[in-house]
Amino acid sequence: MATAFCTKLASIAEDQHTRFHLIHETDEPLRSQIKRFWTELGFAFPGVKEAWSAVFISWCVKQAGATKSEFLFAPMHAAFVRKAIKNAAAKTGMFRAFEIGTAKPEVGDIIQNNRGGNAFTFAHAAAHDDYPSHSAIVVETGTDNLGRFALTIGGNESDSVRQKRVPLTAAGFVAKRAKDPYICVIKDLK
Repeated sequence: MATAFCTKLASIAEDQHTRFHLIHETDEPLRSQIKRFWTELGFAFPGVKEAWSAVFISWCVKQAGATKSEFLFAPMHAAFVRKAIKNAAAKTGMFRAFEIGTAKPEVGDIIQNNRGGNAFTFAHAAAHDDYPSHSAIVVETGTDNLGRFALTIGGNESDSVRQKRVPLTAAGFVAKRAKDPYICVIKDLK
């Protein structure tokens, strides 16, 4: 059962999807909302052509009530992922990252994957905080006619806020894929 924080985080992401999924990043009101993501986290707004998916995740996590001591709000996914990997290794912190195939995603968790044809590994993620990647918030898990799945919502997906179906194995782990493979699941323990 998801915690109140996890449920709130999923609800915030769902609200952003409902409000903006039909709007392109260069159009209002999404353009102004993207600026808000950056500035409310204390970052200068570089414009919508700069990747904003990590600030979307960071903003949603902050809006749900996480503090900067609990989550590394960052303009790159790799930065908060590396921090979450360190948390898991030390068995501390509210957000802990685990290699794909070792943690089952639940509502409020964050799934990270490669992008742009890269194939960075979990070991790479543990040692670096500056590689291109993507992540999205799990808002639902379930089973449909294709099998088990996690439904995620992310920012800067096809230049908007989008949801995706992430296939899970019969055991409930993220299914591996060849193109832009998944790297980790950040478990939300808050």
